[in-house]
Amino acid sequence: MSVRDVIVEKLSVKFTPSHLEVIDESARHAGHAGARAEGESHFRVRIAAPGLVGKSRLEQHRQINAALADEFAAGLHALAIEIIR
Repeated sequence: MSVRDVIVEKLSVKFTPSHLEVIDESARHAGHAGARAEGESHFRVRIAAPGLVGKSRLEQHRQINAALADEFAAGLHALAIEIIR
């Protein structure tokens, strides 16, 4: 399963989002620190989920990052998060 698919699955289970986009931006970061030759290291997440409403931006990001802790440990280098309302 691709890293993108794992991110989609984990965020879907954790947050039951009404909108979720996971975009692999790794190619845009080729040659940068943290970029892996095989890619799948830099992603953008656009999410709207009831469980994130009413939380501070910091708390929203912490919850998403915590849900993906195993992916960060396995080489996910960067995650841009956009909360959609």
